[in-house]
Amino acid sequence: MDASSLPDNSARTARELHALTEVAKTLTAPLDLPELLAAVMAKLPNVLEPAEVGFVMVWDEGAEQFRALAAFGLDLEMVRSMALEAGEGITGKVHEAGQARLMATAAEVAEAMGDLQPANLATLTHALPSGTLPHSALAVPLQVSPRKLGVLVLQTVERPTGFDPSDLPFVQTLADLIALAIDRAHSTEAAAAVQEARHADQLRSEVMATLSHELRTPLASIKGYSTALLLEETDWPEHKRREFLHLIDEECDNLQAMISEVLDSALIDAGQLTIEPQPVRLPRLVHALVEDFRNRTERHHFVIDFPADFPLVEADPRRIRQVLRNILDNALKYSPAGGLVVVRGEIRPADVVVSVADQGVGISPEDLIPLFEKYFRVKSATGYHVAGTGLGLPVARAIVEALGGHIWAESKLGQGTTLYFSLPLAGPDV
Repeated sequence: MDASSLPDNSARTARELHALTEVAKTLTAPLDLPELLAAVMAKLPNVLEPAEVGFVMVWDEGAEQFRALAAFGLDLEMVRSMALEAGEGITGKVHEAGQARLMATAAEVAEAMGDLQPANLATLTHALPSGTLPHSALAVPLQVSPRKLGVLVLQTVERPTGFDPSDLPFVQTLADLIALAIDRAHSTEAAAAVQEARHADQLRSEVMATLSHELRTPLASIKGYSTALLLEETDWPEHKRREFLHLIDEECDNLQAMISEVLDSALIDAGQLTIEPQPVRLPRLVHALVEDFRNRTERHHFVIDFPADFPLVEADPRRIRQVLRNILDNALKYSPAGGLVVVRGEIRPADVVVSVADQGVGISPEDLIPLFEKYFRVKSATGYHVAGTGLGLPVARAIVEALGGHIWAESKLGQGTTLYFSLPLAGPDV
């Protein structure tokens, strides 16, 4: 015997039990909460005949307002635009009382909705398919004791028959299942937030420890050499004095570069990175920078290769100089044995590409992905330590992207690394 041959009450009970079973299965699916609730709401019109419209309103403690997570029979996006406050309308009253409420007539519905803010009333009326207020409604609180999570609201708009008390047990059970799903999702989100906060604290501690160590290193060198020069009992030869002063100057440059990277990173995080585009001759800028780097190293040999017809590009010369300096500095740091450093320029139809290739220790494939993330440091297979903040390349990426370009890297362990960045010929979209 199937459900259609049973007496009316038995057939209805069978349909409701089948529906609740299907809802329970749906709520265990590996979906996001809005998708779960949407799947549940889609089943309701086929089970509960008076239900032409329904929506799940969840209380947002942070915003102190209700927000719609799922609906059927009306425009969900429009309902989401409502800003229902505590105690407002059917949703607010049922949530506050913590008890289900049946409104069997249009007059009862109108009374319950009488305190809706004009904007919310207009939005809800416009969202309903008929453009008129419901003539019957059933609202059930979503709660997992003692927490009140929201309200399930069902409404009849055009059908002649409305809700009656016999509908309440089924809707209450449905609301309890939905409440459990919402509570489980909130618990998962809370656990994830705690885990993320712990990870952030750990990362912050590691970053501060690294920065403290890296900043102390040049300071210790500056202090050591300057103290040595001030020793009255030691008469340093002139070449030794100049060597110490040169080392102090070099460590001051390192310290200044680290502080600049930290400050630039803070500006980027605050969205205050300033870009001032103007025509730039990249080959001329590269030649000037490379000449500076030649004076810093005797182990490296530089080659510059730009086409004679390399075009002007719209960029910020100070920021592009910073990008190139960071990339060249990276090339020298990761090729401690020296070798060639080749800077090339390439012209493409829509942009230009500048590359810097070294013959250093190289980067493993797994380290290429996070290479441009803040504070990431490449782990050398040889144990070779490279001083720095881990901010140079992330800052370079932010500058290049702000100029409308892209930055990327190619590398092989033991064979060196090539860093590329592109700049659009049309200039940045600022």
